[in-house]
Amino acid sequence: MNPYIPDKLPLTNLDYQLLFALVGDANAELARYDGLLQGIPNPVVMLSPLTTQEAVLSSKIEGTQATVDEVLEQEAGLIKEGEKYKDIQEISNYRSALFQASEHLRDYPIRLALIREIHKILLNSVRGQNKTPGEFRKDQNWIGKAGCSMEEASFVPPDPVRMNDFLRAWEEYVDFDDADFLLQTAVVHAQFELIHPFKDGNGRIGRILIPLFLFYKKKLSRPMFYLSEYLEANRYEYYQRLRNISEQQDWNNWIAFFLQAITIQAGKNSNRVRKIMALYEEMKIKIHEITHSQYSVHLLDAIFSKPVFRVNDTSKQLNHSYNIHEKTAANLLRKLKDAKLLTELQTGGGRRSATLCFPALINLAEGKRVL
Repeated sequence: MNPYIPDKLPLTNLDYQLLFALVGDANAELARYDGLLQGIPNPVVMLSPLTTQEAVLSSKIEGTQATVDEVLEQEAGLIKEGEKYKDIQEISNYRSALFQASEHLRDYPIRLALIREIHKILLNSVRGQNKTPGEFRKDQNWIGKAGCSMEEASFVPPDPVRMNDFLRAWEEYVDFDDADFLLQTAVVHAQFELIHPFKDGNGRIGRILIPLFLFYKKKLSRPMFYLSEYLEANRYEYYQRLRNISEQQDWNNWIAFFLQAITIQAGKNSNRVRKIMALYEEMKIKIHEITHSQYSVHLLDAIFSKPVFRVNDTSKQLNHSYNIHEKTAANLLRKLKDAKLLTELQTGGGRRSATLCFPALINLAEGKRVL
């Protein structure tokens, strides 16, 4: 099989009659979602578990096996070794890469240097760290069954000699304003996946690019739109539609699939954000009723931003951020545990602090019914 030669961008052979009906629905749902985002006073805090869920699901597409609550437990110090720990470290890297790239885009455009930096963060101290993190590949690679030859491969990306030209053309297209930005997002994601510029981590980088590109083009007020839930649930079709671009130049059905993904996932995300906002308002009242404390909102923000935590760690953070005495903070958290708003995952003993969790928020992030 010969190395793939990407189509020139912008594409000129699209069926706009087919796609613009789908574009309209996708834009409408995304606008509703962004309206919700703009109405949240502290989205980074309130939607922190959704960011973790995106990292979990995008990594799951690549084979990692960990849940949102396991990631949060590891960050609280409960999981320290083994294969599960390695999976969780990959997920934490994904979330860190997404956050740092988002901060970068507040002042700078999307450039290949940023893509390399995201990749370096993604592969830091995890499987794949020996595959030149932060560097575009210099060798020919291919995709197929384990141990297959290039001739037996299901897909052979561009050869490394020409790849840099294709990447520069991709970078120029990112700056271009196509007929519609959601349509363009579909092309940006797929073209990156087909160029396959890294030895490992291409899929995760491509999915990180989706919210980053929408934020860069001002289709989102914050780069907090996550599509991996839909892509993971429809993994076979996701890969098949990408493969059909390289085999049949079938961009229309790939873009149609992607726009449908935006429409459905934007609706789901909006519903989840509304529930999280409702939970926040409900907890604001409950926590004040339980604690009668002037610090109740600070307490609420702390357990929203880190819904699995060691009591000592959160008490120190509240002291550092809001000058709340550590013993006062620990006492307030104990009251919330006694009222069953928080659940104890690990009891304290000796020098070890108790570990608590806020299950109502974790269940919402994972799409579970709140009991």
